Amino acid sequence: MGQPVREYLLTLCVTAAVTYLLTGPVRKFAIAAGAMPEIRARDVHREPTPRLGGIAMFGGLCAGLLVAAHLANLKSVFETNEPQALLSGAALIWILGVLDDKWGVDALVKLGGQMIAAGVMVLQGLTILYLPIPGIGTVALTPMQGTLLTVALVVITINAVNFVDGLDGLASGMVCIAAAAFFMYTYRLWFGYGIEAAAPATLFSVVLMGMCLGFLPHNMHPARIFMGDSGSMLIGLVMAAGAVSVTGQVDPDLLNQKAGGLREATHAMVPVYIPLLLPLTIIAVPVADLILAIVRRTWKGQSPFAADRGHLHHRLLEIGHSHSRAVLIMYFWSALIAFGAVAYSANDASMWIVLGIVLLSAVGLVLLLLPRFTPRAPRWAERMVPPRYRRVVSEPAAALATAGGESAEAPSEERRPVIPPGINGATAIGDRSRFVDRRKAGSHR
Repeated sequence: MGQPVREYLLTLCVTAAVTYLLTGPVRKFAIAAGAMPEIRARDVHREPTPRLGGIAMFGGLCAGLLVAAHLANLKSVFETNEPQALLSGAALIWILGVLDDKWGVDALVKLGGQMIAAGVMVLQGLTILYLPIPGIGTVALTPMQGTLLTVALVVITINAVNFVDGLDGLASGMVCIAAAAFFMYTYRLWFGYGIEAAAPATLFSVVLMGMCLGFLPHNMHPARIFMGDSGSMLIGLVMAAGAVSVTGQVDPDLLNQKAGGLREATHAMVPVYIPLLLPLTIIAVPVADLILAIVRRTWKGQSPFAADRGHLHHRLLEIGHSHSRAVLIMYFWSALIAFGAVAYSANDASMWIVLGIVLLSAVGLVLLLLPRFTPRAPRWAERMVPPRYRRVVSEPAAALATAGGESAEAPSEERRPVIPPGINGATAIGDRSRFVDRRKAGSHR
């Protein structure tokens, strides 16, 4: 089992490295191509930022699949048509996203393009063949039913990820968390139960993790480049492809035999049952945001595709959370749902899993209610965390403490350092006021 893990790790590293190295040149290309839209009312960034980050992510996807095709334990995946189906659909959705990032594409045209990309994957065999329904068993689907259900699942997942791409690092981080949880689940199905039909979904989740991890350093706040629709729709399609592969290709009866009984198989199939109700448990937060957005806009008489500032991440900013804290809170809830579902499927002691989820949910609610609280790292760990989490002592307080005067108490540690003259400080303000006075004086001439 160690050999497959090393091959998956190699695929992950290659995908992440190619994506990371391509993002810099892609950023320069996006600036040169003018793919820097003006600031919109619903945006939270302050200045125009280049898009087209999906170009680098698509390059990482191709590199990851190319490397995996030459690895001993992953060659069997390419004996099926699923990797080719994924690459075909990804290429179409990526081209559509690039056009939208540069020139803008009508919402209905994008929806049609998404359906075409999903249809191309269905024609090449990546489709839902049957549904494992609890209490009923395996229900075989007709070709028309399988096609409609697959297209619906792909389109909903793509738009769920696209809708949540509103803060720096949010979509890439949440999808990376979802892909990590999905990898744990599908890897267990393949090498734990010997179900080879889970192999394509396992590979898709590893490549998806690499795409997100490689792009994330460039996309963290403040972002140097956005993935745009070319990236958000791409990773949404890859995520949906893994869901379709597991939901429609893994035989529940075979899992029943491998797991040792119906009860064990039911626990193992939990992350497959729930995607029948939602596109995927592991992206339940984006899907919930998508549903709320559609209901909110329809209630107001607007188009469901009309952009607004009512998404979950926008509301977190409105109640006082900082940009980074809002992203971390969304990460927390995504990880709680994704890994909670996987843990429940792997452990029969489900009550303890449920209690743990309830406890962590309470912690998450406390974090939501404390938007002004800023955690501080211990002094020994200050070098390992970003500057905003370090304890900064102002220079006057430090001088007084050294001279034996006022001690540097905890409140003084929270003060910001004194800004040197001439750097956004009083001198700069004075210069700016004199500049304004000179302009006023000139205007009266």
